[in-house]
Amino acid sequence: MTIKKIGPTTLERWVDSLIGQQRVFGAQAQGDKFAFAPLTQAARLRLDYDVAVTAPKAFLQPPCETLLRFGARGYESVLDTEPFVLFGVHPYDAVGILQMDTVFAEGQPDIHYLTRRAQATLVVCDVQNASPNVFAGCMNTAVLEEGGDVLLTRINDDYLVEGRSAKGEALMKALASEPEAEAGDLQFRKMVWDHNRQLLRRHELKVKPEDLPAMLDKSYDHPVWEEKSKRCFSCGSCNLVCPTCYCFNVREDVRWDLQNGERVRTWDGCMLTEFALVAGGHNFRRKKAERYRHRYYRKGKYLYDQHRQIACVGCGRCIGACVAKIANPVEVYNRLAEGPR
Repeated sequence: MTIKKIGPTTLERWVDSLIGQQRVFGAQAQGDKFAFAPLTQAARLRLDYDVAVTAPKAFLQPPCETLLRFGARGYESVLDTEPFVLFGVHPYDAVGILQMDTVFAEGQPDIHYLTRRAQATLVVCDVQNASPNVFAGCMNTAVLEEGGDVLLTRINDDYLVEGRSAKGEALMKALASEPEAEAGDLQFRKMVWDHNRQLLRRHELKVKPEDLPAMLDKSYDHPVWEEKSKRCFSCGSCNLVCPTCYCFNVREDVRWDLQNGERVRTWDGCMLTEFALVAGGHNFRRKKAERYRHRYYRKGKYLYDQHRQIACVGCGRCIGACVAKIANPVEVYNRLAEGPR
């Protein structure tokens, strides 16, 4: 695959040309925070952001989306077939998207997610500034050595641009005349990767990620679940900001004529009180401690049992979003590693 070396002016020109061709979403400043949003000019793109408030998965599985429209004569599925670029996704968020690709493709494939995903080109950018709560270095997600369509890495004042797929190479056609990266440039990139594996460890996990499933397997009755959950507000903030949460609810919105309407899918979260409420009024996770425990088992064991992937990428968003300060996975897993007390 092609690896080019470009300066900041060329990068800006390239991004502006992409904006003229298709939808581009990139990280932009929103006050003192950063968020992925439609990009109207390259000058607004911030590749030096520490973390986006919400994960870019929202452009693949929107918080609210219409699945189909129905009426007296039948129904019609609603699919988003317009191409777009997610520009500047951090490696840990890219890992989250790759996990969702697996989840939505298994069993009964989700045509809505997969159609949107097929139209997406993923431009990954190595982290330049660590956020206060990131621990991706502990989860082996600080660097994406494989995957994505394009990888950007800043080296001094320039960027290396690596095409990693046919879609990525197509996106880089405008850079055909730019110089190829040299051996020294690739060595510098390796130094950036090694640096980021240490930089993105603001909370230090005392166990290896691959040890979490076995540790959780014997921690079902650990006192930490009750202790932490006493302060939980069941607000679901940790679910909503997580790049690997994908649970949803589906409802039918019927219009006043009682003939036409839409089927709508919205995000849902296992920490919400009514998440496990079923017909007859039974709630099989009524207690906060049960919901709190489930979240960590889902991240560290259940998804691993299915796909051999830990469903926590170390972005640290849940830590910052939790007003009760009980959502730090590193604190919980380190406590489990110590055993009951």
